[in-house]
Amino acid sequence: MYENFYFPYRNHLKQFLLNLFKREGFRVDTVNYIFCSDRYLLAINQKHLNHNTLTDVITFQYSTPDEPVLSDIYISVDRVAENAKTFEVAFLEELYRVIFHGALHLCGYKDKTQPDREKMRVAENKYLTKYLG
Repeated sequence: MYENFYFPYRNHLKQFLLNLFKREGFRVDTVNYIFCSDRYLLAINQKHLNHNTLTDVITFQYSTPDEPVLSDIYISVDRVAENAKTFEVAFLEELYRVIFHGALHLCGYKDKTQPDREKMRVAENKYLTKYLG
């Protein structure tokens, strides 16, 4: 597990995420990011989604469409570290991508079909570029 990770400028990231939601037309109540291991997220994937696969992020939305966003977003730090190696990007860049990916799900972006994945990737890249400047 990638145990020694941190967020430089966490308050800046929090403000950026609030602005992301605002730009996408959403109000926020609470969005909790929970960082965990592959094993922990696999158990959640199996129990709640009946999927027996590793994943980097699972987003649970508890609010209805007309309410401010209330959600838990689980991120496997192990998966993020592995994907960063696979895609040859820095760990923090991949972590930010996954953080934005989870937020974008809450804004209605999907990723089950190829056209939806392409729209999601465009949005991820837009926010990643804005954040990393």
